[in-house]
Amino acid sequence: MALYSCPTCGMSVNTSCGACGAELVDEVITTDAGAEVRVSQCPNGHGKIKSPMCCGTDMSCSV
Repeated sequence: MALYSCPTCGMSVNTSCGACGAELVDEVITTDAGAEVRVSQCPNGHGKIKSPMCCGTDMSCSV
């Protein structure tokens, strides 16, 4: 399962798709303005969410 961890405080969360149970995949998308945004995405096409945040920064995924 994808494990997201906070580099500041060590808090961590596991993420999976509510529709199919697949672990979410760490991805980066680029907005029309050129900004990069980290997202967690279902590998089976059920959508994506903004990656979890903690202590004011994106949590990182080791998967």
